[in-house]
Amino acid sequence: MPAERWQSGIHEFFQSIGETDDELIKTFMMSALSRIQKKEDASSAPETGDKNEEQIFPDILPILPLRGVVVYPNTAVPLTVGQARSIKLVDDVVGGDKLVGLVAALDPEKETPGPGELYQVGTIATVHRLLRAPDGTVRLLVQGIKRFRLGEFVAEEPYLKAHIHLAPESDEENIETSALARNARDQFQEITQMIPSFPDELVGSITSLEDPLQTAYTIANFQRIALKDAQEILELDSVYEKLKKLIGLLVRESEVLHIGQKIQNEARGEIEKVQREYFLREQMKAIQRELGDKDEQAVETEEFRKKIEDAKMPEEALKQAKRELDRLSRLPTAAAEYGVIRTYLDWLVTLPWDKSTTDNLEIKHAREILNKDHFGLEDVKDRILEFLAIRKLRLDRKDDEKEPSEDMIRREREGVIL
Repeated sequence: MPAERWQSGIHEFFQSIGETDDELIKTFMMSALSRIQKKEDASSAPETGDKNEEQIFPDILPILPLRGVVVYPNTAVPLTVGQARSIKLVDDVVGGDKLVGLVAALDPEKETPGPGELYQVGTIATVHRLLRAPDGTVRLLVQGIKRFRLGEFVAEEPYLKAHIHLAPESDEENIETSALARNARDQFQEITQMIPSFPDELVGSITSLEDPLQTAYTIANFQRIALKDAQEILELDSVYEKLKKLIGLLVRESEVLHIGQKIQNEARGEIEKVQREYFLREQMKAIQRELGDKDEQAVETEEFRKKIEDAKMPEEALKQAKRELDRLSRLPTAAAEYGVIRTYLDWLVTLPWDKSTTDNLEIKHAREILNKDHFGLEDVKDRILEFLAIRKLRLDRKDDEKEPSEDMIRREREGVIL
């Protein structure tokens, strides 16, 4: 697979090799600041004739494809390498000048991207740390140096090698670019305030940056950005355009975080409201017990308990009623289910469980009652009379069966569904 960003982040990478967070920030964040400071000092200092300060890069570099990640100049990124050819490349690079060309693959799911499956702009990087994991993968920490464009590939085995052409960004020093850089730093600081896990030292180092280009690359490195947008920031030559693109992404991310925070606060508020009401009710119950009073829910529960005992229900109905009453006694009155159970219990206790009447199935009498009480509705009346007629016929023939059913309800009512 192509190299991909180690999900645990730089801090965890250094902890795994015995470094501390302070050393991390000092080594990598402050080194970027000092590099910019040296560049500014060199540009303002008189020429001394020494031109060896500019680092010289080879024309041909080994190319390490990246999966779903873009490495920017002057930024440190942890990577995981698992493919055999990529591990071979890393071993050769570490044993040599430690320089490698990092280029993102067009398709992050492609296992072995070829020359035509890479973006054309990448970053020259140096390998600072290397750690071999027990699962056979290699974890390394790289630091971007310069931007380049891919030239002709000279080798594909044992790994990719290609000509490179340096592609320095356009140096823009104007008030508009400086204003955009400041706005980007402010937006990034606002976002980090909504992410408690983001280190304060890192935020302080980033917000203290002065160089617009370094500001754009550093913030883009630590900000969650889609691969296409991250690559576009790298490919733009103008620092002004890089910052405009970055600020648009930061504003959108800030809005998403604000909405997520609002939803979380509303949900937390609802939970706290329910908990507060529950605690207040419990306190009220405790006070009523101390005063010898009973709360309304306890009184209602006792009334239902008495009604259930007086209803003379059959065993199955009695068992169900007691179970629902126990549930009712444990529920707060504000619960939606409380009203449902209360209605169900009220229906159970009002049924005439111990009362019965003798059926009068005379069809002529039934017709007279129906005509007296209801005008019209002939179809309905006929259906009721048919129902009564079947009931009467069933009762008249119940003694003619050779093997009558032991079930009284089935014996008397079978075949008479209304």
